Amino acid sequence: MADQKTPVILTDAGIEIKAVYNEKDVKQQPLEAPGAFPYTRGVHPTMYRDKKWTMRQYAGFSTAEESNKRYHYLLSQGTTGLSVAFDLPTQIGYDSDHALADGEVGKVGVAIDSLADIEVLFDGITLQEISTSMTINATGFILLAFYVALAKKQGADLKQISGTIQNDILKEYAARGTYIYPPKPSMRIITDIFDYCSRELPKWNTISISGYHIREAGSDAVQELAFTLSNGKAYLQAAMDKGLDINVFAKRLSFFFNSHNNLFEEVAKFRAARRIWAKMTQDLGATDSKAQMLRFHTQTGGSTLTAQQPENNIVRVTIQALAAVLGGTQSLHTNGFDEALSLPTAEAARTALRTQQIIAYESGAADTVDPLAGSYFVENLTDTLEAQAWELINRIDEMGGSVAAIEQGFMQNEIARSAYKYQQAIEKEEKIIVGVNKFQVKEEAFTNIMKIDESIQAYQVEKLNSLKAKRDNALVLSLLEQLKQVAQTDENIMQTVIACVEAYATLGEIADVLRGVYGEYQG
Repeated sequence: MADQKTPVILTDAGIEIKAVYNEKDVKQQPLEAPGAFPYTRGVHPTMYRDKKWTMRQYAGFSTAEESNKRYHYLLSQGTTGLSVAFDLPTQIGYDSDHALADGEVGKVGVAIDSLADIEVLFDGITLQEISTSMTINATGFILLAFYVALAKKQGADLKQISGTIQNDILKEYAARGTYIYPPKPSMRIITDIFDYCSRELPKWNTISISGYHIREAGSDAVQELAFTLSNGKAYLQAAMDKGLDINVFAKRLSFFFNSHNNLFEEVAKFRAARRIWAKMTQDLGATDSKAQMLRFHTQTGGSTLTAQQPENNIVRVTIQALAAVLGGTQSLHTNGFDEALSLPTAEAARTALRTQQIIAYESGAADTVDPLAGSYFVENLTDTLEAQAWELINRIDEMGGSVAAIEQGFMQNEIARSAYKYQQAIEKEEKIIVGVNKFQVKEEAFTNIMKIDESIQAYQVEKLNSLKAKRDNALVLSLLEQLKQVAQTDENIMQTVIACVEAYATLGEIADVLRGVYGEYQG
C-alpha cells in the first residue's frame, strides 16, 4: 500500500511524477530505429558516433573589430560553428546614429550598420568553411543579404554556404518584442527568404523557429513545444500558400529550443518535438523524409542563471547541456556562468565551451544513440508531453492558427500565466533555486564582469559618416527607390536588398524604406 504521506512531485510543466514506472506506463512498443519516422530517437541512424553536434558559442558585443577577436579566439579553442549576437538597434532596424539607438549601441551584441561592418566582423574567416548562425529576426533578411554580399566578395560558391538566420518573427510578437513590421508583411519577407534560399543558398537554414525565447519569457516545456511547433506550422502554410514545395523548403527549416534544469523532462521534450513535427509535416503533405525531420539547435537556459553564487551556474549549464545531448540536438550553445551579471568574459566563454567538449569526449553520453530510450520514465514523459502539446496545438488551430492566436493575445497570456505561477512557486519555496531562496551565503560583489565602453556609439557614428562620404550616394538612393517599388509588388525582395547592401546602403536605410511601405506594428 502506498504511503499516504508521500509528497506529490511535479515537473516544471506540472506533470505528476510517480515513484516507480514500469512497462504499463509506456504506450509505444517497440520503438522505431533512430533515423526512421517519426524520428523520436533522432534524425540520424548513428547520431554522434559519426559526427559530434556543432559546438557553437553565442558571441557578439561592442564593435565588429572586438567581436572578430572573440570569434578567432573561440575558433582557436575548438568551436565548430559561429553564432552572432546583435545589439538592439541592429535587431530593430536602426543605425547607430539613430536617436533610439542612444545608450544601446554594442551593448547586448555587436553593432552592425552596413556591409563594411560585416567585412570587419568576419575578417580572416572564410565563410565557405564555417557554419554561421545569426540570431536576428525583424532584420534577418538584411543580415542575410550582408552575409551573401561578403561571401560573393570572398569568391565563395553560394551553393556551399551554410548557416542559419533565426528569422522567426511570430515568437517576437508572442514573447520577445523586437519586431518592426505587422505580421502579414513580415510573413511575406520570410517566404521571400524561403524562396530565394531554395534557389540560391540550398544549404542555408532559412529559419530557426524559436522556442528558446518563448521559454525565456516564462513558458513551461509543454507551451514551448506547442507554441513553437504551431509557429512552425504557420510558416509551412504561408510558404505553401505562396506556391512553394514543402518537400523543398521544409528541408531547410530548423528549430531553436531552450534547455532547462529538469533533466528528464527536457530530454523527453526534445524527443516529443521530433515526433510531433514529423506527424505535422506529413499531415501537410511532406513525403520526403528530410522534410519531415526536426533538426534543432539548443541553448542552455539564460533565465535559469543566477546572480547569486554565479559559479553554481556552471553546474546548471552542465545539466542543461547534457539534456540537450541526450535529447539529440544538432548544435549547442552553452551559456557563460557570469551571464546573469554581464556579457560573458573570455574565460567564462571558454569554460562554457569546455563543458560541451567534456560531455562530448569524456562522459560517454555520445557513444550510443538515444541512450535513455526504453526507460519507462522517459518514454512515459515523452508520450505525456506529446499529448499535452497536441492539445494546445489543436486549440491554436481552432483559433485560426498561430497568427490569429497571437493577435488575440492567447499565447502571450498563457506565457504570462505560466511565468507568474513559476515565480510564485519560488517565492513560496515550493520551487528551490539553490543560492536564491535556499542555501544562501553572504557574498562579496562579483567584480570580474565585462563592461562595454560608452564611446562605442561615437565610434560607430564616425564610421557611418565616413561610409556615407565615400559611397556612391546617387546609386544608393536609386536602389532604395527600386526596393520601395518592389516591396509594393509580389516580386521577391531579396535580390534588390542584396543590391542595396552591395552599394553600402545601411541597415537603417533599408529598414526605413520598408517601414514606409508596410508601416510599423503596434503590439
